[in-house]
Amino acid sequence: MRIGYAAGAFDLFHIGHLNLLRRAKQSCDVLIAGVVSDEMLREVKRIEPVIPTAERAEIVGNLRCVDQVHIETTPSKLDTWRDVGFTHFFKGDDWRGTPKGLLLEEQFGEVGVEIVYLPYTMHTSSTALRRALTAISSSTSLQTVGNS
Repeated sequence: MRIGYAAGAFDLFHIGHLNLLRRAKQSCDVLIAGVVSDEMLREVKRIEPVIPTAERAEIVGNLRCVDQVHIETTPSKLDTWRDVGFTHFFKGDDWRGTPKGLLLEEQFGEVGVEIVYLPYTMHTSSTALRRALTAISSSTSLQTVGNS
C-alpha cells in the first residue's frame, strides 16, 4: 500500500495547494496531509499565519483527495515519518535539486521513503497573496489617514 504525505502551511489556501494535494492523491492509496502548526510556522518560517491551525486542518481535511490530516508540531520530517508511517513524501518540484530537497532525499532514502516531486503552480503562492494583502492593507490605511 502506498501511503502518501504532503505537507504545507496551507494558509491562504489557493489553487497551488489544491493541485499538489490532488496530484499526490493520484499517486498513492492513502493521502495524509500535514498541516504545519501555527507555532512551527512562527518558529521555522518566521511567518504569522492568517488562518489558525485548527481551521486550516478542517479546510484541508474536508477535501475529497485527503484521507487524513496530521498537525505538524516538529520541524523534523523524519520525526513526522516516525509518527505517521508514510511510504511516499510529496513536494513541489521547486524543491528538486535544492539543498533542502537533496537533504530530504538523503534522509528518506535511508528509511525507504520515496520523495515524489509534483509540478509547482508558478502563477500563485501564499507569499504573493501575503504581499497583495499587505499592499491592500497599507493602501487602505493611507486612504483612511488621508481622509481624516
